[in-house]
Amino acid sequence: MPRPHPKEFREDVVAVARRGDAPIKQIARDFGISESCLRNWLQAADVEDGSRPGTTVSESAELRDLRRRNRLLEQEVEVLRRATAYLSQAHLPKMMYPLVRELAGDGIPVAVTCRVLKLARQPYYRWLADPFTDRELEQARLANALFDAHRDDPEFGHRLLGDEAREAGHRACDRTVWRICRDNAWWSVFGKKRGKNGKRPGPPAHDDLVRRDFTATGPNELWLTDITEHPTAEGKLYLCAIKDVFSNRIVGYSISDRMKSRLAVDALASAVARRGGDVAGCIVHSDRGSQFRSRKLLAELRRHDLVGSMGQVASAGDNAAMESFFSLLQKNVLDRRRWATRHELRLAIITWIERTYHRRRRQVRLGRLTPIEYETIMTTQVALAA
Repeated sequence: MPRPHPKEFREDVVAVARRGDAPIKQIARDFGISESCLRNWLQAADVEDGSRPGTTVSESAELRDLRRRNRLLEQEVEVLRRATAYLSQAHLPKMMYPLVRELAGDGIPVAVTCRVLKLARQPYYRWLADPFTDRELEQARLANALFDAHRDDPEFGHRLLGDEAREAGHRACDRTVWRICRDNAWWSVFGKKRGKNGKRPGPPAHDDLVRRDFTATGPNELWLTDITEHPTAEGKLYLCAIKDVFSNRIVGYSISDRMKSRLAVDALASAVARRGGDVAGCIVHSDRGSQFRSRKLLAELRRHDLVGSMGQVASAGDNAAMESFFSLLQKNVLDRRRWATRHELRLAIITWIERTYHRRRRQVRLGRLTPIEYETIMTTQVALAA
């Protein structure tokens, strides 16, 4: 069964086909899909627009959402019922964590129980792994005394706060008091001076595994990724693209009007979907942008067993192969004219990538072949050699 195309790719192809610049057969050939597949996408799009009868994706999603909400409401009612019975037993302590653990054993998620009972999950998991010791309770009482003193006199430093806590009957050295104040950010209002702008380059989430060696012996060994932006009359449009170094093919991309971590996550998901999911061990190299250091992207890398890599700060040469593609895009599409809408620029970008760059632009490094031709020939030769 052929792997499904990413949703973003399908919507872009449908938008190109609806413009009517070329026959359906030609558009399907340009984007590497069958004509019947493109017609099915157009029919589904007509259903979504209301011009053709049928069940839309939103209606199906709404039905699934209603079923999920119904199941969630049943779980919340069960939590409230069990909590009422639990608290009615006067001989039990007032700690709710045992009830959370009991409900989790009966199949009710911890997240649901904690939300209904207005509990934080992290303290519960800490309690589940290691119940509080006497020393931790003493530290908590000391922290409460320090907080009360800090609230009454915000100008006090940690030494004066420690004096107030010791006067209240708590025993602690200045170093312990400083540590508690540091962890909770209880600083004096006459505290340390701030830096010039408070901004520093973020730490790398990965080591540099590429070191400017942009070569690969096969597909899905090394991917490069970066984000570019271009203005339109409606505002900026952002493109996150992923290139396979083996064939210089853009294996995944995502376009949005906001440069958030979701932009990089969607581009990576698109690349994995196009490659069929068999990408474990592939190195994904990027710069140190916050989008590539986000927890969402790191989780996406772990989910597909991909290996992260990052270059140095303010060093374009560490990702030069990806910068060269953006330079081509800049000259051939972005700077050709002024763009009135984001939608217009989006269609121009994906059309140039899929029609021109992938299937018509021959490259010297690939032996005067296009990326699609090079991958087809080299993959076939490797299969025959095996």
